[in-house]
Amino acid sequence: MSYEMNEANVTKETVQKIAEEQRLLYIQMAEQVLLDRSILRRGEKKYDKDIFTLKKVIKHNERFGYKYAVIRDEVRIKSYKLIEAQHKMLRSIFHALDRYVDKKKFETKMYALFAENQKEIDALDSSEYQAILKLKEPGRRLKEAQKNIKEFYALIDINSDVLRHIVDSEKRLFRLSKYAKYNLLPMVLYLEHLEVTQRINPLLKPYGLDVVKLLLMVFVFSLIYFVRKILYGVIKALLSRSQRLKEYKIEILDAIRKPVSAIIILIALELLIYIYNDFSSFLVEDRVFNVLYAFFFTVVLYNILNTVATVKLQNIGEADKKIKSEMVNVGIKIINFLTIIVGLLFMLYFAGANLTAILSGLGIGGFAVAFAAKDALANFLGTISILMSDVYSQGDWISVEGKEGTVVEVGLRVTTIRTFDNALIAIPNATLANSDVQNWSKRVLGRRIKMTLGVKYNSKAKHLSAAIEEIRQMLQEHKGIATERTSYEYRSRKSPKLVSKEDALGVKRTLLVYLDEFSDSSINILVYCFSKTTDWNEWLKTKEDVMYKIMDILEKNSLEFAFPSLSLYHEKEEEPSPK
Repeated sequence: MSYEMNEANVTKETVQKIAEEQRLLYIQMAEQVLLDRSILRRGEKKYDKDIFTLKKVIKHNERFGYKYAVIRDEVRIKSYKLIEAQHKMLRSIFHALDRYVDKKKFETKMYALFAENQKEIDALDSSEYQAILKLKEPGRRLKEAQKNIKEFYALIDINSDVLRHIVDSEKRLFRLSKYAKYNLLPMVLYLEHLEVTQRINPLLKPYGLDVVKLLLMVFVFSLIYFVRKILYGVIKALLSRSQRLKEYKIEILDAIRKPVSAIIILIALELLIYIYNDFSSFLVEDRVFNVLYAFFFTVVLYNILNTVATVKLQNIGEADKKIKSEMVNVGIKIINFLTIIVGLLFMLYFAGANLTAILSGLGIGGFAVAFAAKDALANFLGTISILMSDVYSQGDWISVEGKEGTVVEVGLRVTTIRTFDNALIAIPNATLANSDVQNWSKRVLGRRIKMTLGVKYNSKAKHLSAAIEEIRQMLQEHKGIATERTSYEYRSRKSPKLVSKEDALGVKRTLLVYLDEFSDSSINILVYCFSKTTDWNEWLKTKEDVMYKIMDILEKNSLEFAFPSLSLYHEKEEEPSPK
């Protein structure tokens, strides 16, 4: 067709007709290549053998002085190389369509390939063949040379037409390549070739739309709308499977419904814009959506944490546990603060901010603030340490640095303790975090009873042995004394540490009754055991009952309590002898 357009007697109507036929042919070829990429590989190195043969023929004709035959074959070689250069460029362009998801990057690569192709064409078109075309000499070789020259120039025109067509249909090619990537191209081409589609597309073109694009946008929006309901079901199922969150699933779903809906709407909006822009995105647009995603995901996490904390506080209040709600509040506030900070950092990162510079600036400013308020910061860190550990809780009986009492409240700065003489003491949390704390309330079974029974030295061994055995038997059978047979409630907790179960829970069931020592004024019997209760009042009652029973046993075995005594021996002085 390009050969016909170069004829001198061609009319304007013919040119227009041929140009339209060329355009349709280029469109058809592009669609075929997008459907089957192997088409481009078929022409790879197709003319190498012909070029090699023609070069041999040229050397032969040069020896015999066949000038026009040499020109004929040189032009034919250039035509072959031009076709190969064109195929090479087309292969690279279609490869770039698959490789680049950003249209701007594809355009840059495409124009670079155009420039490379033009250099190759310029190198082939260095000779001037117009004078050969004007020759009227008779001869077969001249006519063949002129024909090859006309075909060569026609190929140059075709190459220019191909470049121009690629530029004109760049958006369509890019869009069709993405349809091909998602295996939608056959259906898309079928819809585009429908008569009704070809009538509607000119009406939609001014708005950047076409029938296929509009249908795809409607389909995507509808799909996401229905996926939204399925997503809630999936989230509900995941929460039900989680052992720690299933009891909060209703509250969590209510809390995250709005932000999750906002995220789904953002996804739908981004996809619609992506399709409208011919499957390409822009940097500013991506940053805006990423910032919004970071914001709403932070809101989702924030709502989940607060929902769990609210339900947990209600459960604590109903169960009347020895943990003050303010402790959970402090913990959740700290987590919320950290969640907001992390979310803000992600938003700044997606917005394109330099986090290194921001964090460096915060580090310098934070150092100055921390130095000015180091005591307050130390107490706050002490609060975190206390809350994150299990050293003591509200209502526990503790002893620290000579101060002893019941924990009233763990605040952000100090812990208040009510002493047993009814005084209120405030101890900085930094001090508590770095001190040895004795917690007398962290025990499940066993409060110690230790006594030393002193009996007189005139006691008989058999009476002592019988009394010791009876005391031991009495303690073994006493309902208030812990023995090895005493059971206790134990809740298994998975822990990476290997610890003694009884020591971790605070379980003591030791029972010892033995003749212990010969002291200055008594023979001592050691009684060492633990009550079942850890309550002070109950412990005193148990201890009192044990003491009464021990008195009865000693009296029954003719043993008397000794008391500290001192024996004085008066040495008689010798009388002086008479003189």
